[in-house]
Amino acid sequence: MSENAALPRHDRENAPDRAPDRAPDRPIVLIGPMGAGKSTIGQRLATRLGLPFTDVDREIERAAGLDISAIFARHGEAGFRDGERRVIRRLAGGPVQVIATGGGAFVNGETRALLLGCCHVVWLDAPLATLAARVRRRGGRPLLDGRDPLAALTALAAERTPFYAEAHVRIEAVGDRGAVVDAIVAALP
Repeated sequence: MSENAALPRHDRENAPDRAPDRAPDRPIVLIGPMGAGKSTIGQRLATRLGLPFTDVDREIERAAGLDISAIFARHGEAGFRDGERRVIRRLAGGPVQVIATGGGAFVNGETRALLLGCCHVVWLDAPLATLAARVRRRGGRPLLDGRDPLAALTALAAERTPFYAEAHVRIEAVGDRGAVVDAIVAALP
């Protein structure tokens, strides 16, 4: 994994041989916990780079004809993860684009190896308290149903952080969204 992420603004602007808005040579995949901003930042990043944006969760919903909560209710987490693996495999082998994954997608060894091998993998990270505040604002997160968001995110972080740490780049996804996008662009090879 490369060094931690977001360079100060003056360092990003003066970084040698950086063409900040050049098109990447392979898909950019955003990973990280729920509430990290993968979809929001992903849309902004795609616009900045002139690339398509795909949210894996929305693709799963479209393919299943159900929302995520209904998929979990009908097929359980295992059924959801199976669909997630198939969608990610298709997207990773497709055209260059920005892809936002679900928080648990990168935990799967097959998915992780695929993404690390053919994509630029960017881990969006944020403090647990920040993530909990963000997820409280939006429902439809089956892994949080009936649970305190901070406690649930703390438990998920203990399980998932070692996998996220295998990403090519880690970006602190706090503060101004434009600065987060700047940091990702600066970190791309």
